[in-house]
Amino acid sequence: MTARLHDDEVDVTDDVVRALVDDHDPAWRDLPLRRVRSDGTDNVVYRLGDELGVRLPRIHWATGQVAKEARWLPALAPHLRCAVPEPVAVGAPGHGYPHRWLTFRWLGGTDLGHAAPVADAWPARRWESVAGRLGDVVRGLHAVRLPDSPAAGSRGGPLAPHDDGVRRLIRDVASLAGRDRFDPGRAVGVWEEALAAPGWGREPVWVHGDLLPGNVLVGGVDEVSDVVGLIDWVAAGLGDPACDAMVAWALPPAARQVFRERAGIDDATWARSRGWAVEQAVAFIPYYRTTLPRAVEAAWQRLDAVLAEDV
Repeated sequence: MTARLHDDEVDVTDDVVRALVDDHDPAWRDLPLRRVRSDGTDNVVYRLGDELGVRLPRIHWATGQVAKEARWLPALAPHLRCAVPEPVAVGAPGHGYPHRWLTFRWLGGTDLGHAAPVADAWPARRWESVAGRLGDVVRGLHAVRLPDSPAAGSRGGPLAPHDDGVRRLIRDVASLAGRDRFDPGRAVGVWEEALAAPGWGREPVWVHGDLLPGNVLVGGVDEVSDVVGLIDWVAAGLGDPACDAMVAWALPPAARQVFRERAGIDDATWARSRGWAVEQAVAFIPYYRTTLPRAVEAAWQRLDAVLAEDV
């Protein structure tokens, strides 16, 4: 069983997943099944043989991802500049597991979060190459036009509805960390600059909605690196592209600017994206501080980077 991240999540065990998989397709019964190490918070992921993966929502708010990816990833894939998980089958609830689940074609590569220990030693030019490639991917996504597209998750909308919650979370993080670790006044200042920035004011565009290092796959980490895929599309849809720049603060400063230029992000959108980076980090840090310490430290690093940026 995976570690519990939420009080009301569903227990997902190896035995239950094996039974679900075997019932769904007898051809899969002889394929090895193994749980995948992940800092993902909404799903449990398994590798099924060499070519397939299985993702099962662990919490009620993630259950819509199965239908969304099954419907939209095949439509998006031909327009994107990297791979996405190709849906293979939607599985039914059973054996005590209450939700639908997804089988997909496995994508090679390592997520940028787990690649970080190696990537920290990359020369600047390699970081800038990866950042440029990621910027191209994001620009391409924002140019996609598909009929009857769904709305993005909450980060695809305006910042203002999150104002009270973000201010409360900033206070919570300050009480946890102390002023030597975290400057709440600076965080409030960046948040208020984001709130004051002009809104998107144009037609909404396709966004990923949760573009963080754990959802960016890179290949050839030890040698030549490239962005090979994007995963976890639960928040995707039409919205303000600012949310897709959150990942910029996981990059070194020079690479961050390469990403911004290649993604085509204007000043107002960049300001709003800084607000989303603050919002994501101050929500993540207190909630997962005891269960996902590595991911929490990465969130601290992104928060430090956005607060240190002088714009």
